[in-house]
Amino acid sequence: MDETAYRQARKAAVGHPCPFEKALLAGCGTCALAQRRNIAEREAVACVDGVAREACDVLLRLLRRNATFALHLPHPENRLTHAQEMKVQCGGLEGLQRALTGAQEVGDVNALVQAACRSRGSLEDLPYSVIVQSVAAYRTRRRTRQP
Repeated sequence: MDETAYRQARKAAVGHPCPFEKALLAGCGTCALAQRRNIAEREAVACVDGVAREACDVLLRLLRRNATFALHLPHPENRLTHAQEMKVQCGGLEGLQRALTGAQEVGDVNALVQAACRSRGSLEDLPYSVIVQSVAAYRTRRRTRQP
């Protein structure tokens, strides 16, 4: 399947892509509202609730903006590499979990985002200085060389 055909099939199969798709596929958390879909040999994650998806999207944009310095990016709107995106998503969720509950493991992403909204009143008021420390400290898996 060429890339254009894949994008068209993905758009048809996944109406509302999950903003934290990479984190969910990497096992950095779970989500009760996520629906996994297989497209050719790839996997995609859709969100079944538009309101929850919007809240996650706002959180992800705020994480990217606040992590600009930690990721050594000149502009927050620049497209991130896969490794940088993993740091933002997985490290950001871990940092948010730690800031809200003190726990290390990220559970349900939707529940975490809703708890963040309830605890601070707004996603803009989260302690991003603490959360970004987890983004900077997050390490992606190292690639192993095959002999």
